[in-house]
Amino acid sequence: MKITLKPLHQQVIVLTGASSGIGLVTARKAAEQGATLVLAARSEEALQHLTQEITDAGGRATYVVADVSKDADVRHLAQVAIDTYGGFDTWINNAGVSMYGKLEEQPVADMRALFDTNVWGVVVGSLEAVKHLKGRSGGGALINVGSILSESTAILQSIYSASKHAVKGFTDGLRMELGMDEAPVSVTLIKPSAIDTPYPLHAKNYMDREAQHAPPAYAPDLVANAILHCCVTPTPEVTVGGGGKLITTMARHTPRLLDLFMEKVFAKQEKADYPPRPLAENGLDRPSGQLQERGNYVGHTRETSLYTAAALNPLTTAAVLAGGAALLAFWASSRRSGTHSAAADNASEQPDGLAGYYDGLRRW
Repeated sequence: MKITLKPLHQQVIVLTGASSGIGLVTARKAAEQGATLVLAARSEEALQHLTQEITDAGGRATYVVADVSKDADVRHLAQVAIDTYGGFDTWINNAGVSMYGKLEEQPVADMRALFDTNVWGVVVGSLEAVKHLKGRSGGGALINVGSILSESTAILQSIYSASKHAVKGFTDGLRMELGMDEAPVSVTLIKPSAIDTPYPLHAKNYMDREAQHAPPAYAPDLVANAILHCCVTPTPEVTVGGGGKLITTMARHTPRLLDLFMEKVFAKQEKADYPPRPLAENGLDRPSGQLQERGNYVGHTRETSLYTAAALNPLTTAAVLAGGAALLAFWASSRRSGTHSAAADNASEQPDGLAGYYDGLRRW
């Protein structure tokens, strides 16, 4: 199997969820580097403005109003790319929606709607992409945007977390099947940490306070850079943000400690200190993209991530792995000395101490 990915300036890229956040930043960066874009979202006005912005700057772009929860819209998107540009080289499944609140208080109908976008939109989009890319000279790239919640669960975002688990399972399985068939298609799962985008503001919120990201939050530019790296470099998986990597590592090695942190600390950090928007104002039920890159995060947004930079650079990945080994050694030592046991025993009385423990870990 030989995968030959073109330079970015020679590529046609299909991008869903292009009207805000990660998708918007990715579109702008790809256009700056010369890629031709087929942009998709539900918000036609936003897509019109973005397409005009790109073409006014000398780039090439077209748009398709598409709701990825509808199979026909996804198939139409692929056909427009083929009819307009003769095909595409990279397909990025980025569109997604979220929901905050306790599972027992959320209608199952909303859960199904979320899965229709986050899971079935990715499944149908991936299959459309692969059908085209397998027959393309040199193949191409399929990039699915998952989350660190593909491997862990954020309390009060449980159904979103479940959908991202499904995206990871599907993406990994598709990658293996294409490898078994020696198909020239690179399949990548991008796993962002908390990213300072309008994500919390577009979510359907059943909580008693407005939703916000828990720290640390990273700039969407970091995710866009990782996505564009994978457009030209076959890469199975990328985690964006060292804080998110620590969450998934804790989920694997110290799950009870992570549970306690979620219950005692994280659940409070997800709630802003002001009331929520009206429930009807959400991106699950209607289009919400308005060409906004950033959201309502009140802390310091991290514009860089040493972990992600190292993960994308083979020359320094060894240093990251060494850091991870040192972290695990620290955990093992703490467990032997009883530190973790004490933290677990005292977490209910000392949530601030548990937050401080996590704060120290996430600086890695």
